[in-house]
Amino acid sequence: MTDHSKYASPLTNRYASKEMAYNFSDDKKFSIWRQLWINLAVAEKQLGIEDITDEAIEQMKANIHNIDYEVAAAEEKRRRHDVMAHVHTFGVVAPAAAGIIHLGATSCYVTDNSELINMRDALDIVIPKLVSCIKKLSDFAVKYKDLPTLGFTHFQPAQLTTVGKRACLWLQELIFDLRNFTRARKDIRFRGVKGTTGTQASFMTLFNRDHDKIEQLDALVTKLSGFEKSYAVTGQTYSRKVDLDVLSVLASFGATAHKIATDIRLLAHLKEIEEPFEKDQIGSSAMAYKRNPMRCERVCSLSRHLMALLSDAHQTASVQWLERTLDDSANRRISIPEAFLTTDVVLTLLQNIFDGLVVYPKSIERRIKQELPFMATENFIMARVKAGGDRQVCHEEIRVMSQEAARMVKEQGKENDLIERIKKNEYFQPIIDQLDSLLDPTTFIGRAPQQVENFMKNEVQPILDEYADALKNAHQEEVNV
Repeated sequence: MTDHSKYASPLTNRYASKEMAYNFSDDKKFSIWRQLWINLAVAEKQLGIEDITDEAIEQMKANIHNIDYEVAAAEEKRRRHDVMAHVHTFGVVAPAAAGIIHLGATSCYVTDNSELINMRDALDIVIPKLVSCIKKLSDFAVKYKDLPTLGFTHFQPAQLTTVGKRACLWLQELIFDLRNFTRARKDIRFRGVKGTTGTQASFMTLFNRDHDKIEQLDALVTKLSGFEKSYAVTGQTYSRKVDLDVLSVLASFGATAHKIATDIRLLAHLKEIEEPFEKDQIGSSAMAYKRNPMRCERVCSLSRHLMALLSDAHQTASVQWLERTLDDSANRRISIPEAFLTTDVVLTLLQNIFDGLVVYPKSIERRIKQELPFMATENFIMARVKAGGDRQVCHEEIRVMSQEAARMVKEQGKENDLIERIKKNEYFQPIIDQLDSLLDPTTFIGRAPQQVENFMKNEVQPILDEYADALKNAHQEEVNV
């Protein structure tokens, strides 16, 4: 039963996927510790440590998931040391190995190496979801590549673009994030078997100062733990710059997600694009008509938290004294899991949003009609000059009518009647028949459709091809409304 008398993080209880929540669970953490102890024992035995028996290794392997948390809690309460508590707990169920578990190692052998495994596996969870977001948004961009829409600079009306071209601006940032995620994943190495201050002094004693065997031990344990390389030098811990690099990538994605969600919220206010809205969903407990963009608001809220977590990594990396200091531990227990849990939630939300974006072409068209007459004035002037008019006279006539039309819109709340004023103006009668073609929105979007096509062909599709397997493994969680 759920214990409702204690605080529980919404990241795990309400939002995050089961796979990401498990990745940072106690079950995975301590089973990784046990696997690391097994890997160490296997490697030490292979390199000639005779005290490690086959029976010891088999008992360890048989009990990798058999974790008695009550025994571990009692041991930790008595010893005030979490790693040694689990060394003793493991030894209870693997008595033949009790005397050789953790042989030659320091606590950071299991804590640091397990955290590197956690981060590696967490990136393996979020990368397919990010690829899925790119695929869904690229489908949307292609579908609406030709649909004109009003562009905005300074959130003021600007030249037209298309709905699909705007989506490509979002896509490009997600592609940058995918590049960063992939680079971070490839850069993560194993801490390895380095001893208490990184000098491997304990293993010098264990292997009778045989440098070759110690190097073989480090390489073998690294390989057994699923890594190609370990960090060449460490203190007691691996450099906390590694955490900073990884969280920088996640925080950078947070900025992308916040920008995209904010844009959709602004467009929802304009009634041009909306996030999905469930049939029985309630927007407000008081205002029954409301359709609040709650998914995008949640993306913004969580993205701010994700970006803020980067500060923890900056400060922790900067204050690690000499070979290590323990003031990193409690902070990292919170900041690293929360960064990945939050990233996971935001990606799930974006998958859901991109899957069901609703576009309102008529509303978009209405806004274009409100602003396009002003934008088309240069076209009107050019057409009238071609018909024998004077450019300066044309400009003055348009200036006066435009300002009067704008005044009516702003001061009296009326519709933009500039076109009607032009039609009634005797000076512009020679081009009246051309006004509809001069006001065709598709003539104001430049190369937006072609840019979408080129972007898809040259940038997006190669990525989708490269990550085809990741896309197949992309799991989409149901959004908890």
